[in-house]
Amino acid sequence: MVPRAFPHKEYFGATMEQRLEMLESLELTVPRSIAVTGQGLFIDIAREVQAEYGAGIRLFFLCGRDAAERILTWDYGRAGVAQEMLHEFELLVAARSGDFNPPAEFRHRIHALEIPAGHDRVSSTEVRERIARGEPWEHLVPEGIVERVREIYS
Repeated sequence: MVPRAFPHKEYFGATMEQRLEMLESLELTVPRSIAVTGQGLFIDIAREVQAEYGAGIRLFFLCGRDAAERILTWDYGRAGVAQEMLHEFELLVAARSGDFNPPAEFRHRIHALEIPAGHDRVSSTEVRERIARGEPWEHLVPEGIVERVREIYS
């Protein structure tokens, strides 16, 4: 599920249609479907997915260490919200400028996502900045979308 808008930041550069096109171009080896949602928070997206596919699905959200920390430490206005969310979905967490060690009570619902060495600082912002500076960037994105990224951001 790709949110039309993020609750904590704005999209930059590629349009929604271009983002979907890039996702569809990836040659992923796992079953998947790609959809757009008007929701922005993981819990709202999870509930929308469960309404569509059924409550019995195993749902994972991919995020970086920084986002995982925000999810677990955010002030939701009441206690227990992180536990409620992680009852409905699990997190796959990629190292971003450091490893993520989830609290013991969440380790069964939060999993490390292995990424290639040296990619822990890779972000779309880094790719766009490298393109703007004329520096090499192609090695930072999946091979299947290099040309499309070049068209969009060059």
